[in-house]
Amino acid sequence: MRAAPKPTGNPSSQGTGNSGQQAATPLNTNVVAGSSNLLGLTVFQTPASVQVVDQQTMREQGYRTTPETAAGAVGVLALDVAGAPAGFSMRGFSFGEVTVLYNGIWIGPQSITSRVLDTANLAQVEFVKGPLSLMSGLAAIGGSVNYVNLQPTTGPIRNELDTSIDTLGTYRTHFGSGGSTTVPGLDYRVDVVSSRIDSFIDGAYQNLNAFSSQLNYRLSDSFKVFGAVEYNSDAGHAYWGTPLVTAAFAGPYAVKGVVAGTASNTFTAANAGDPTAVFGPVTIDSRTLTTNYNVAGNSIGSQSLWLRGGFELALNDQVTIRNQAYAYGARRHWFDSETYAFDTATSLIDRDRFFVTHKQQVVGDNTDLLWNGSVFGMENAFATRLQVTRNDIQFAQEGNPNAFPADSVTVVDPVPGLYGMPEPNIRNSHLDILAGTIEDRLKITPTLALIGGIRLEDFTLSRDGINFDGTIPTGQPFTKTWTPVSYRAAYTFEPIKGLLFYSMYATAYDPAAAGIFSVTPGTSLELTSARIYETGVKAISPDKRAELSFSAYDIERRNVFVQITNAVASLAGEVRTKGIEMAGALRPIDHLKLWGNVAFTEARYVDFDFFTGNTPSNVAPVIVNAGASWRFDWWYWPVELGGAVRHVGQRYVFEDDRTVMLPYTTADLYAFVDIPGRDLWWQGLDKMRVTFRVRNLTNTLYSAWADPGFQDQVYLGAPRTFELAASAKW
Repeated sequence: MRAAPKPTGNPSSQGTGNSGQQAATPLNTNVVAGSSNLLGLTVFQTPASVQVVDQQTMREQGYRTTPETAAGAVGVLALDVAGAPAGFSMRGFSFGEVTVLYNGIWIGPQSITSRVLDTANLAQVEFVKGPLSLMSGLAAIGGSVNYVNLQPTTGPIRNELDTSIDTLGTYRTHFGSGGSTTVPGLDYRVDVVSSRIDSFIDGAYQNLNAFSSQLNYRLSDSFKVFGAVEYNSDAGHAYWGTPLVTAAFAGPYAVKGVVAGTASNTFTAANAGDPTAVFGPVTIDSRTLTTNYNVAGNSIGSQSLWLRGGFELALNDQVTIRNQAYAYGARRHWFDSETYAFDTATSLIDRDRFFVTHKQQVVGDNTDLLWNGSVFGMENAFATRLQVTRNDIQFAQEGNPNAFPADSVTVVDPVPGLYGMPEPNIRNSHLDILAGTIEDRLKITPTLALIGGIRLEDFTLSRDGINFDGTIPTGQPFTKTWTPVSYRAAYTFEPIKGLLFYSMYATAYDPAAAGIFSVTPGTSLELTSARIYETGVKAISPDKRAELSFSAYDIERRNVFVQITNAVASLAGEVRTKGIEMAGALRPIDHLKLWGNVAFTEARYVDFDFFTGNTPSNVAPVIVNAGASWRFDWWYWPVELGGAVRHVGQRYVFEDDRTVMLPYTTADLYAFVDIPGRDLWWQGLDKMRVTFRVRNLTNTLYSAWADPGFQDQVYLGAPRTFELAASAKW
């Protein structure tokens, strides 16, 4: 059998590729998103909606943290709430329903495990849309987001230094270095990041620190090994939202255009017939736009360590074996007052107390076999993966039911107060995963390919614990095993080079009532089932200056449990979402870049006594992004001017659709100048870039997102800020 062309390397699954070295096309469809397939297909070749935000885009658009990378993504919202940082909403699903991966590795539900990361040491962020348990297993209902670290490169050593500061007090510093060492075949990459992300909210901030390093060693042309280490830490004081109050209370201080509708006080909503449970119309009081309602001494933080290593062995020009073993450890904590509920009877804000700590350890191994050849004269690519994972996590969290509510404070100028005495419950969870995945691409003709895959999985959850008062939780200890099967079936048709049509069907699964580490016999132990039908077209011009994509999809998720109050969940039946997404980018001449995208989403609950016909929280019916830049290359020092506009439609705080977050539009502008090394004080520098950026140019006041677990408050977007940055390369 003759050999077919080998697929492009997959840096996000193994960490041995030279990520980011290929010249980007306008929509980055010529790169590989390893979280979308095992075959090494590019974004263009993949029968799904995939978007890659590369390091160049992060720098140009000013995406400093991982949530900010969603700012230009098609139909994606970042949901950076204090209790579940760095979450996302896409295609009608949010938080733990969108999986977050780290170099292709899943460590647990986003709502439990994810943290805000600086983007300086990332090669790319991959957004894969829709249900796809084929690649990542649990929780990929709305899709997945994969963070890929910068990789070692072969060639001369290159160094870079970046720094920035803005008018809120945020500052960032980053040093990176990579290239070939004096040892033949040994390449390296190292990055050190230190940032302070300051907030417009009084006393809220995050300190982010990271160190990442990787060595690639080519023992021969056919055998490579790698080892990587990554440390991340964050620490600071959290902003849990701005409370909703009545327009009558706010009076002349009522803010228009941010929220609408009614709301309910979390602490009184459970009392049947209580007239203060629902109040409205709601508004934001302008005297509270920077107020922090957290207790004094509040704290949020984490530390994590990744160790990864593996090899890539080419047995011949058709067969390649890859292996990646990994170990991950993390400690996280929250120590806060989190709920801020307006009480119409007292005109005060009722507050709670809650703390939780995590101690997590994950060990695992992925082994891939790739074969590229032909079957009956037809090109064929085949890949299989065997995955083994052990995931242990211990929770210690507030257990005293009398801690709700804890106290009340004034709406304006509240006295912070103290936390009090914590009384922890302990919960231990142990998750063992054994999964096998097979994926194949058969080119029936040079223009028509059939692509399919299947994942067989066996995962077992064991839980035990003890309450703060020494009692054993109801239903614990317990053990439950699931054996789901997921798959994807698709075709691609490329009648002319650069024009590709595709359709696909895929499935996914997740626990019905909660994230996997929160499952308990008191609620359903069954899995949800989700499926997607999607069809679309991708096109790129022969000169690679123009690209566009279009997709239409229909998603159905069955056997869904939804939160009714902050303590009660009920069977919702189904969630149905459908929509269309369009994206385009154009470089008509060398100096001009134009790009834009739009996503229309309709999401509804179906066959559910409480919320039938309602839209899930944080789902926008329309999201529009557009941007442009112009580079003056003929000046003595090249200068580039650019900007972007983002419009987000109406969203709801909670599944009852009573509280509305109104639409908003924001704009950013930037200008940078590239100073060549000849004009710098140190001739060893290749160039220095100085950037000036304005975020939220019109100083729009808007509700950015909400946490449906805290229905009494919303997160406001940051006001207009000015930023100055500089970066040097040598």
